[in-house]
Amino acid sequence: MAIERYRGGLTPWNPFRELEELRERILDLTSPLFPLSRRLVAGEGGAWAPPIEVYEEKDKYVIKADLPGLNKEDIDVAVSKNVLTIKGERKAEKECQEKDYYYCERYYGNFLRSISLPGSVDAAKIIATYKDGILSLELPKAEEEKEKKIDIKVE
Repeated sequence: MAIERYRGGLTPWNPFRELEELRERILDLTSPLFPLSRRLVAGEGGAWAPPIEVYEEKDKYVIKADLPGLNKEDIDVAVSKNVLTIKGERKAEKECQEKDYYYCERYYGNFLRSISLPGSVDAAKIIATYKDGILSLELPKAEEEKEKKIDIKVE
């Protein structure tokens, strides 16, 4: 198995890695609801981005981020101008080195994930919970963003 230096560590060579990265970039560009929200910034300034799940319900947006092994104090969440930002740091555990190789698929260090929201949210009513390594956010839509039913009069 060939090993090459990649993203701050040694990983096995994967001939499909470039295709996977291209696929991720295409998904970023074609995401109709959250453009450029799936950006992985690993290797750029030492930051990485956690995987997320985003969906919309009638009166809120729901975002779930995988952040295993972190404490609540390691995570910061903020909303500004329709952009949600999740950031923090995962501290490295004991580094394991044997002979002449090193293999690590886990990301350590600072992380950052910014998500452009399609509409306004009521920042005062955001609910954030963290359980079993999953950060769950409920972002209620602002009153002007909620769908309003209009009655039609028949004459």
